[in-house]
Amino acid sequence: MTLAPNEQLPDHDHFEHKAPVGRVRSPRTTPPWWFALPALLLFAFVVLVPSVRGVYYAFTDWDGLDPHFSFVGLGNFADMFSDDDAMQAIRHTLLIAVSITVIQNALGLALALGVNAAIKSRNILRVFLFAPAVITPIVTAYLWRNLLGPEGAVNSLLGAVGLDGWQQDWLGSPRLALWAVVAVIVWQFAGYSMVIFLAGLQSVPKEIHEAAAIDGAGPVRRFWSVTRPLLAPALTINLMLSIIGGIKLFDQVYALTGGGPGHATDTISTLIYKDAFTLGEFGYSIALAVVLTIIVAVASAGQYVVLSRNERAAS
Repeated sequence: MTLAPNEQLPDHDHFEHKAPVGRVRSPRTTPPWWFALPALLLFAFVVLVPSVRGVYYAFTDWDGLDPHFSFVGLGNFADMFSDDDAMQAIRHTLLIAVSITVIQNALGLALALGVNAAIKSRNILRVFLFAPAVITPIVTAYLWRNLLGPEGAVNSLLGAVGLDGWQQDWLGSPRLALWAVVAVIVWQFAGYSMVIFLAGLQSVPKEIHEAAAIDGAGPVRRFWSVTRPLLAPALTINLMLSIIGGIKLFDQVYALTGGGPGHATDTISTLIYKDAFTLGEFGYSIALAVVLTIIVAVASAGQYVVLSRNERAAS
């Protein structure tokens, strides 16, 4: 190695020795768990303790007022499964939940595909279609109760266009009342499902559709092979919300029909209300509530497992 003038080899015996640097502690990235303690205590006091105590009352004959009651074990549940009204309410609940889930999501997807198209009025249509979802459900129910009455606007419109044979007592017929309730709920919340599907549609890259079109795929083929798999997260959300909301349905049914005529539209929720606050059978009504909770939990968990598996397969 050739050295330049006045250049010296480094002196390896006189390196500077730096003091060892201590280990730097990484800053805490998560707050201590006790920050959540006040909220957890409030949640336990307001929700958990009453719920656990309520489950205890499901095994008693408590009437809601008398401090003296007896423990009846599984008697309330045995009475429930031998009660025709309770079994009919469970069937109605499941029928309404399944009907709402299928019809509402099919209609919501169709509306989302329509307003996602390049039409000038699509923003106005989105507002009008979503508007019913922001109205209070009880207000919507009373509105449709007047529209569907024997002298309501629906029958008047049918008579005005010459369809007198189609006029019905929509909410007073045991054959039609349940489906009238389903129609009202679908009318109100189809726009809500539409918005969720629309968000999923707008997240699909246009380049994928263009590439599929170049390969010769038609609109139906592009939807089934390209759009549908990418809509899996939106479909999961919509189905979960629909099935849970349908099973817990109370206010619209009670405002529209009160569970009638007879028990033609009774659901588990309306029967819980009647047994508790009309008949004073609080123990029995809480047993019904426990069954409702189990149905919601099983339906939600099963649906989540199936949809999550399908979502992972699609991705």
